Amino acid sequence: MLNQRLNTLRVKVEGTWLTDCVQNLYEELEERGIRLRPHTWISSEWFSPANVPGIAIPFYLTHPRLMKLEHKMMLDVEGGTWSECMAILRHEAGHALQHGYQLQRRRRWQQLFGPSSKHYPRYYRPNPASRRYVQHLRLWYAQSHPDEDFAETFAVWLRPRSNWRTRYAGWPALKKLEYVDELMAEIAGKRPLLTTRERVDPLREIDQTLAEHYEKKQAFYAFKPPKTYDRDLSRLFSTDPRHRRAKAASAFIRRHRAQIRRLVARWTGENQLTLDAVLDDMILRCRELDLRAVGSERKLVMDFTVLLTAKTMHALFGPSRRKWIAL
Repeated sequence: MLNQRLNTLRVKVEGTWLTDCVQNLYEELEERGIRLRPHTWISSEWFSPANVPGIAIPFYLTHPRLMKLEHKMMLDVEGGTWSECMAILRHEAGHALQHGYQLQRRRRWQQLFGPSSKHYPRYYRPNPASRRYVQHLRLWYAQSHPDEDFAETFAVWLRPRSNWRTRYAGWPALKKLEYVDELMAEIAGKRPLLTTRERVDPLREIDQTLAEHYEKKQAFYAFKPPKTYDRDLSRLFSTDPRHRRAKAASAFIRRHRAQIRRLVARWTGENQLTLDAVLDDMILRCRELDLRAVGSERKLVMDFTVLLTAKTMHALFGPSRRKWIAL
């Protein structure tokens, strides 16, 4: 399958579970009186292009075999569940509304979110403690660019039963939510300024093979972690000769890696592929140091999860932190 070209995949939104997701989005917009219905098409990834009030959906969500391949290559399927797909669709709908109604031209919009013309970064450094931004998608994505800040704020506002007034009470981000509430009331029932049905980078025009696509996608998340965890591993596991017959720490990590990787990804926002590379390094170091897993396995799992979480957060936000890759 990896040798197959993307433009030969005969997949579409219609007739898949995505149809129900898109229809649900339309119903949410209708309930708020918003006339715009973002058109959708299949591409290589999630996005809403500039000046196009529509949403591109990644090909892998159209078929179980493609979702299985995505998980095998990326260890995750972004948008692969109903709730996650709806969260992303609401975010992309925010972009589509911004484009369709040219909201970024408004002075108040610029005052609250910043200039849409600001250079779109490849990297950004979020502050997880900031209350100036809503928290919707992972990676504190609202902090990456003014357009993303608006899209995330809109998504929080649109989600049914989000209770955003209570959730963000006392946060500076509440002003943005209140503005979106006022703005959506203003454009309710109005026809968008842009009504183009253009489809940017549709799958039929992408000549990459699946192998080439995933090679590029995996490289996007590549990260070589510094080997600063030998001391911590030695504290967690044993080098005492008396425990030489105990289970190897490397085997212990391999056994629990999927469970631990998912937990740490959920709490830190780090990509599972990146965490897997860190775990590979830890397994190698445990083997080289001949470390042994001694004691309660349940406690070791908890302690190792805490260790990996701490190391991940230090790598992301510590004094020598690396930059986040903007998705």
